[in-house]
Amino acid sequence: MPIERNTNLGNINISEDAIATLAGGIVAECYGVVGMASQKLLKDGLAELLKRENYSKGIIVRKIDEKYELDLFIVISFGVKISEVVTEVQKKVKYELERSLDIAFNAVNVYVQGIKINE
Repeated sequence: MPIERNTNLGNINISEDAIATLAGGIVAECYGVVGMASQKLLKDGLAELLKRENYSKGIIVRKIDEKYELDLFIVISFGVKISEVVTEVQKKVKYELERSLDIAFNAVNVYVQGIKINE
């Protein structure tokens, strides 16, 4: 279900894929994040890293009572404090999306799908 806005100049529709791609770009810029992961783990428990054009596979956008919720699936770097990275991802994504889209986000849920060791 796309986000719909009516203005005096016309209608604006923003798809959930567009929101997911925007959120994925914001997440990719956060310290400690290696990338977006697929919602589903592979059969051996590994997470698949997604490329920029597939960020929507790692993000779920839901509308609940005129507010939106996001579920983000990420992979982080080894050696960073997980709680700090997740908190910063939540704050930055919520702030940037609310600023860019002028829409209230009720929750930004972050699921760490894996940890990547840099060699």
